[in-house]
Amino acid sequence: MFALKKIISAFLLPIPIGIFLLFIAFIYLMFNSHKKAKVFLFLGLFWFVLLSFQPISNAILAPLENSHKALIETPKVNYILVLGSGHKSDESLSITSQIKMTGINRLVEGVRHYKNLEKAKLIVSGYSFSDKNSHALMQEKLAISLGVNPNDIIRLETTKDTKEEAIETKKIVGDNELILVTSASHMKRSALLFEKEGLKIIASPTNHMAYEDGSYSSFFSANNLRKCELAFHEYLGLIYSWLRDEI
Repeated sequence: MFALKKIISAFLLPIPIGIFLLFIAFIYLMFNSHKKAKVFLFLGLFWFVLLSFQPISNAILAPLENSHKALIETPKVNYILVLGSGHKSDESLSITSQIKMTGINRLVEGVRHYKNLEKAKLIVSGYSFSDKNSHALMQEKLAISLGVNPNDIIRLETTKDTKEEAIETKKIVGDNELILVTSASHMKRSALLFEKEGLKIIASPTNHMAYEDGSYSSFFSANNLRKCELAFHEYLGLIYSWLRDEI
Protein backbone atom coordinates (compact mmCIF):
# COMPACT_ATOMS: atom_id res chain seq x y z
CA MET A 1 0.00 0.00 0.00
CA PHE A 2 2.84 2.37 0.89
CA ALA A 3 4.65 1.77 -2.42
CA LEU A 4 1.39 2.09 -4.42
CA LYS A 5 0.63 5.40 -2.70
CA LYS A 6 4.06 6.77 -3.61
CA ILE A 7 3.82 5.62 -7.24
CA ILE A 8 0.37 7.11 -7.82
CA SER A 9 1.26 10.42 -6.19
CA ALA A 10 4.46 10.66 -8.26
CA PHE A 11 2.39 10.85 -11.45
CA LEU A 12 0.12 13.59 -10.08
CA LEU A 13 2.89 16.13 -9.58
CA PRO A 14 3.43 19.22 -11.80
CA ILE A 15 6.20 17.95 -14.08
CA PRO A 16 4.64 14.52 -14.87
CA ILE A 17 1.31 16.26 -15.62
CA GLY A 18 3.04 18.73 -17.94
CA ILE A 19 4.98 15.96 -19.70
CA PHE A 20 1.75 14.00 -20.13
CA LEU A 21 0.06 16.97 -21.84
CA LEU A 22 3.01 17.41 -24.21
CA PHE A 23 3.11 13.68 -24.88
CA ILE A 24 -0.57 13.74 -25.90
CA ALA A 25 0.24 16.62 -28.26
CA PHE A 26 3.03 14.53 -29.79
CA ILE A 27 0.69 11.55 -30.28
CA TYR A 28 -1.85 13.72 -32.10
CA LEU A 29 0.94 15.10 -34.31
CA MET A 30 1.95 11.54 -35.20
CA PHE A 31 -1.60 10.90 -36.42
CA ASN A 32 -1.84 14.27 -38.19
CA SER A 33 -4.50 15.59 -35.83
CA HIS A 34 -2.97 19.05 -35.85
CA LYS A 35 -5.89 20.90 -34.30
CA LYS A 36 -5.96 18.64 -31.25
CA ALA A 37 -2.17 18.65 -31.09
CA LYS A 38 -2.17 22.44 -30.92
CA VAL A 39 -4.62 22.36 -28.01
CA PHE A 40 -2.49 19.98 -25.92
CA LEU A 41 0.72 21.71 -26.93
CA PHE A 42 -0.72 25.00 -25.69
CA LEU A 43 -1.96 23.38 -22.47
CA GLY A 44 1.43 21.79 -21.81
CA LEU A 45 3.40 24.97 -22.41
CA PHE A 46 0.91 27.09 -20.46
CA TRP A 47 1.10 24.61 -17.57
CA PHE A 48 4.88 24.90 -17.29
CA VAL A 49 4.89 28.69 -17.74
CA LEU A 50 2.17 29.14 -15.13
CA LEU A 51 3.73 26.97 -12.42
CA SER A 52 7.25 28.26 -12.98
CA PHE A 53 6.05 31.86 -12.37
CA GLN A 54 6.99 32.99 -8.86
CA PRO A 55 3.72 34.73 -7.82
CA ILE A 56 1.72 31.65 -8.82
CA SER A 57 3.99 29.13 -7.10
CA ASN A 58 4.04 31.24 -3.93
CA ALA A 59 0.26 31.56 -3.95
CA ILE A 60 -0.10 27.77 -4.20
CA LEU A 61 2.42 27.00 -1.45
CA ALA A 62 1.75 29.86 1.00
CA PRO A 63 -1.52 28.52 2.51
CA LEU A 64 0.36 25.42 3.66
CA GLU A 65 3.38 27.29 5.02
CA ASN A 66 1.26 29.87 6.81
CA SER A 67 -0.79 27.32 8.74
CA HIS A 68 1.62 27.55 11.72
CA LYS A 69 3.86 30.40 12.85
CA ALA A 70 7.59 29.91 13.25
CA LEU A 71 8.66 28.96 16.78
CA ILE A 72 11.17 31.66 17.68
CA GLU A 73 11.47 31.09 21.44
CA THR A 74 12.08 27.57 22.70
CA PRO A 75 9.45 26.41 25.22
CA LYS A 76 10.31 24.13 28.15
CA VAL A 77 9.71 20.59 26.93
CA ASN A 78 11.37 17.20 27.35
CA TYR A 79 11.17 16.05 23.73
CA ILE A 80 11.97 17.42 20.28
CA LEU A 81 10.99 15.41 17.22
CA VAL A 82 12.59 16.03 13.83
CA LEU A 83 10.62 14.38 11.05
CA GLY A 84 12.48 12.39 8.43
CA SER A 85 13.43 13.44 4.91
CA GLY A 86 15.93 11.80 2.55
CA HIS A 87 19.58 10.82 2.24
CA LYS A 88 22.09 8.81 0.23
CA SER A 89 24.90 7.09 2.11
CA ASP A 90 28.36 7.70 0.66
CA GLU A 91 31.26 7.47 3.09
CA SER A 92 33.52 9.40 0.72
CA LEU A 93 31.37 12.49 1.31
CA SER A 94 30.76 14.68 4.33
CA ILE A 95 27.62 13.85 6.31
CA THR A 96 26.19 17.20 5.18
CA SER A 97 26.44 16.02 1.56
CA GLN A 98 24.81 12.68 2.29
CA ILE A 99 21.65 14.16 3.80
CA LYS A 100 19.31 16.17 1.59
CA MET A 101 19.04 19.89 2.30
CA THR A 102 15.50 19.49 3.58
CA GLY A 103 16.71 17.01 6.20
CA ILE A 104 19.62 19.24 7.20
CA ASN A 105 17.35 22.24 7.59
CA ARG A 106 14.94 20.30 9.79
CA LEU A 107 17.70 18.89 11.96
CA VAL A 108 19.41 22.25 12.48
CA GLU A 109 16.08 23.66 13.68
CA GLY A 110 15.74 20.74 16.09
CA VAL A 111 19.29 21.16 17.38
CA ARG A 112 18.65 24.88 17.86
CA HIS A 113 15.84 24.07 20.28
CA TYR A 114 17.84 21.26 21.90
CA LYS A 115 20.67 23.62 22.78
CA ASN A 116 18.22 26.02 24.42
CA LEU A 117 17.06 23.31 26.82
CA GLU A 118 18.85 21.67 29.74
CA LYS A 119 17.21 18.25 29.70
CA ALA A 120 15.62 17.24 26.43
CA LYS A 121 15.64 14.23 24.14
CA LEU A 122 16.08 14.71 20.41
CA ILE A 123 14.05 12.19 18.42
CA VAL A 124 15.11 11.60 14.80
CA SER A 125 13.10 9.45 12.44
CA GLY A 126 13.12 7.77 9.07
CA TYR A 127 13.70 4.30 7.63
CA SER A 128 16.32 3.15 5.14
CA PHE A 129 14.20 2.58 1.98
CA SER A 130 16.84 1.21 -0.44
CA ASP A 131 19.85 2.58 1.47
CA LYS A 132 22.08 0.57 3.80
CA ASN A 133 21.52 3.10 6.60
CA SER A 134 18.29 4.40 8.05
CA HIS A 135 17.60 8.10 7.74
CA ALA A 136 17.34 8.26 11.53
CA LEU A 137 20.90 6.95 11.83
CA MET A 138 22.19 9.53 9.36
CA GLN A 139 20.44 12.32 11.22
CA GLU A 140 21.92 11.02 14.47
CA LYS A 141 25.41 11.24 12.96
CA LEU A 142 24.79 14.81 11.87
CA ALA A 143 23.31 15.74 15.25
CA ILE A 144 26.34 14.38 17.09
CA SER A 145 28.66 16.32 14.78
CA LEU A 146 26.70 19.45 15.75
CA GLY A 147 27.27 18.86 19.44
CA VAL A 148 24.25 16.83 20.54
CA ASN A 149 24.96 14.32 23.31
CA PRO A 150 24.52 10.79 21.85
CA ASN A 151 22.71 9.78 25.07
CA ASP A 152 20.03 12.38 24.30
CA ILE A 153 19.16 10.97 20.87
CA ILE A 154 16.29 8.57 20.20
CA ARG A 155 16.04 6.93 16.77
CA LEU A 156 12.81 5.87 15.06
CA GLU A 157 14.23 3.69 12.28
CA THR A 158 11.16 1.83 11.01
CA THR A 159 8.78 4.71 10.33
CA LYS A 160 7.95 5.05 6.63
CA ASP A 161 5.62 8.04 6.69
CA THR A 162 4.22 10.75 8.95
CA LYS A 163 1.36 8.61 10.21
CA GLU A 164 3.76 5.94 11.44
CA GLU A 165 5.98 8.63 12.98
CA ALA A 166 3.02 9.88 14.98
CA ILE A 167 2.12 6.38 16.22
CA GLU A 168 5.68 5.54 17.29
CA THR A 169 6.26 8.94 18.88
CA LYS A 170 3.14 8.53 21.02
CA LYS A 171 4.67 5.38 22.51
CA ILE A 172 7.71 7.39 23.62
CA VAL A 173 6.35 10.73 24.80
CA GLY A 174 2.91 9.71 26.03
CA ASP A 175 1.04 12.78 27.28
CA ASN A 176 4.12 15.01 27.39
CA GLU A 177 4.35 18.03 25.14
CA LEU A 178 6.91 17.92 22.36
CA ILE A 179 8.31 20.29 19.77
CA LEU A 180 7.48 19.01 16.31
CA VAL A 181 9.98 20.07 13.64
CA THR A 182 9.33 19.69 9.94
CA SER A 183 9.22 21.74 6.76
CA ALA A 184 6.69 24.57 6.79
CA SER A 185 4.91 23.05 3.77
CA HIS A 186 4.57 19.72 5.61
CA MET A 187 3.51 21.11 8.99
CA LYS A 188 -0.23 21.39 8.35
CA ARG A 189 -0.63 17.69 7.53
CA SER A 190 1.87 16.62 10.18
CA ALA A 191 0.10 18.55 12.93
CA LEU A 192 -3.28 17.08 11.99
CA LEU A 193 -1.89 13.53 11.96
CA PHE A 194 -0.13 13.95 15.31
CA GLU A 195 -3.11 15.57 16.98
CA LYS A 196 -5.32 12.74 15.71
CA GLU A 197 -3.06 10.35 17.65
CA GLY A 198 -3.55 12.44 20.79
CA LEU A 199 -0.10 14.03 20.83
CA LYS A 200 0.44 17.46 22.37
CA ILE A 201 2.60 19.23 19.83
CA ILE A 202 4.24 22.62 19.64
CA ALA A 203 4.80 23.25 15.95
CA SER A 204 8.19 24.49 14.79
CA PRO A 205 8.02 24.85 11.00
CA THR A 206 11.22 25.50 9.07
CA ASN A 207 12.55 25.59 5.50
CA HIS A 208 10.04 28.21 4.35
CA MET A 209 10.04 28.71 0.58
CA ALA A 210 6.96 30.80 -0.29
CA TYR A 211 8.61 34.20 -0.20
CA GLU A 212 9.29 36.84 -2.83
CA ASP A 213 12.75 36.75 -4.36
CA GLY A 214 13.51 40.00 -6.14
CA SER A 215 16.20 38.65 -8.46
CA TYR A 216 15.26 38.65 -12.16
CA SER A 217 16.11 34.97 -12.60
CA SER A 218 13.60 33.96 -9.92
CA PHE A 219 10.44 35.12 -11.69
CA PHE A 220 10.50 32.06 -13.97
CA SER A 221 12.58 29.23 -12.55
CA ALA A 222 12.80 25.53 -11.76
CA ASN A 223 12.72 26.48 -8.08
CA ASN A 224 9.17 27.74 -8.56
CA LEU A 225 8.24 24.39 -10.09
CA ARG A 226 9.77 22.77 -7.01
CA LYS A 227 7.50 24.88 -4.78
CA CYS A 228 4.48 23.68 -6.72
CA GLU A 229 5.72 20.10 -6.49
CA LEU A 230 5.92 20.37 -2.69
CA ALA A 231 2.45 21.92 -2.54
CA PHE A 232 0.88 19.30 -4.82
CA HIS A 233 2.44 16.54 -2.73
CA GLU A 234 1.01 17.98 0.47
CA TYR A 235 -2.46 18.68 -0.90
CA LEU A 236 -2.61 15.12 -2.21
CA GLY A 237 -1.43 13.90 1.19
CA LEU A 238 -4.14 15.87 2.96
CA ILE A 239 -6.81 14.42 0.68
CA TYR A 240 -5.44 10.88 1.17
CA SER A 241 -5.29 11.23 4.96
CA TRP A 242 -8.79 12.72 5.09
CA LEU A 243 -10.23 9.87 3.01
CA ARG A 244 -8.62 7.37 5.39
CA ASP A 245 -9.93 9.27 8.41
CA GLU A 246 -6.38 9.89 9.66
CA ILE A 247 -6.93 13.61 10.18
